[in-house]
Amino acid sequence: MDREQLRIAGLTGVEITLDIAGAGSRSFAFIIDWHIRFLGALVWLLTAFYLAASAIGHLPSAAHLPKGFAGAGVLPAFVIYFLYHPILEILMRGRTPGKRMVGVRIVTRHGGTPSVGALLVRNLFRLIDCLPFLYLVGLIVCLMSAQRVRVGDMAAGTLLVLDDSAAEKSLGKLSAQLAGSALPPAVIELVNELLRRWPWLDTGQRAKIARILLARVDTSLTAQTLAALGDVELHRRLQSIHAS
Repeated sequence: MDREQLRIAGLTGVEITLDIAGAGSRSFAFIIDWHIRFLGALVWLLTAFYLAASAIGHLPSAAHLPKGFAGAGVLPAFVIYFLYHPILEILMRGRTPGKRMVGVRIVTRHGGTPSVGALLVRNLFRLIDCLPFLYLVGLIVCLMSAQRVRVGDMAAGTLLVLDDSAAEKSLGKLSAQLAGSALPPAVIELVNELLRRWPWLDTGQRAKIARILLARVDTSLTAQTLAALGDVELHRRLQSIHAS
């Protein structure tokens, strides 16, 4: 069965596609993140308890913990465990360590990076998604919804997609090229899109498109010169435009 995709229309009408992550990838990322935040909170709490014991010379009971232990020990552990997702998703632009390891990230329905507000709303609705236990509501909604979203994604207008680092870098560089290049934006975008899809396109088709683009970029190239360029040289010349 084909994977569901988010299709984004480019400036020229050339579509950029992002594969939507399924329940399996989502669950795997969450399990990794859960272990990280649980162990992080536990290590902090045990370290604080050890320092408290060292300060008074013996293991304190729960009723005789040093003054300030709740603020220095319990509160940071609480923050690590319960605010792990919103803080890291904001700092890592839609990712967490677990999402990065699995290869997924959060995007808007237009493929962009979610705003801080959207990420906070998404995490606030975890209170519903986690009901009644083990994220059962979120898992059921994810399995039944068209784009594999949970309640938090519906509220925030976000999706979880497979992370295509190469495509993301290409799109990021595109904005810089548009700002600093004299070439028409449509040509720059087509060059970037052709390079991204180069390995999967038919050799003859990609060569035809490459020659048309090179003729637009360098009007001094004759039809005979372009026809003589092989696949490797065409790719090299496109890359030089991409890198400029």
